[in-house]
Amino acid sequence: MPHGFFGRDGGVSLGDFAGNNMSTAVGDDAKAVAANRAGALAALGFAPDVLCLLRQVHSARVETITGPIAPGTIEADAMVTDRPGLVLGILTADCTPILLADAEAGVVGAAHAGWRGAVDGIAAATVKAMVALGAEPSRITAAIGPTITQPNYEVGEQFRADVLALHPDADRYFVTPPGGKPHFDLPGLVEEQLRAAGIATVERVGGCTYGQPERYFSHRFATHRGTGTGRQIALVATR
Repeated sequence: MPHGFFGRDGGVSLGDFAGNNMSTAVGDDAKAVAANRAGALAALGFAPDVLCLLRQVHSARVETITGPIAPGTIEADAMVTDRPGLVLGILTADCTPILLADAEAGVVGAAHAGWRGAVDGIAAATVKAMVALGAEPSRITAAIGPTITQPNYEVGEQFRADVLALHPDADRYFVTPPGGKPHFDLPGLVEEQLRAAGIATVERVGGCTYGQPERYFSHRFATHRGTGTGRQIALVATR
């Protein structure tokens, strides 16, 4: 299945958004974003008009896509489809992008997992929606893309308490260094949930967004430095 995780290399955006920013909601020039998106689609062999983008809201909602959608018109955080020629796209800048595919069934999925979406089960919900289209969990391959990793995801005791109130088994995804605050392993939790949903093949692609700001957009890194930042894109399609 055609797919890819794109970082900030390439593209035509400038300033805080240099160079391959994929979001129009962060203050970047719309024409630059359109050119960046067109370049990513072309790399997979598609035209820009088949790109499907959601209005991501940190939920566990999954949308089944049957035809082209205007970017941002549907509020959800994951998409699945069995329709050839559609490209599913997820925007991130620290949250965990997940791409999934059952090549035999011709079913693909893409999900955006922030901490709340992960805790609420976005990964399992995406797999369930793929199964409804004919996929089998044992045949699905999942890839976790560039995301913030535990060493750089310092949170706080209230954050830890909020997560554990919703997901008591998540305690093992927190580490507190001596004299420090808790650090959360978001991609670790996502991987566990994918495997619990029956997926045997889960790959991690790319590095830490916060730890490699020259390679990836990182909302947290930019916030700590008082600047803006863009969003990278993850794409998957079925022919």
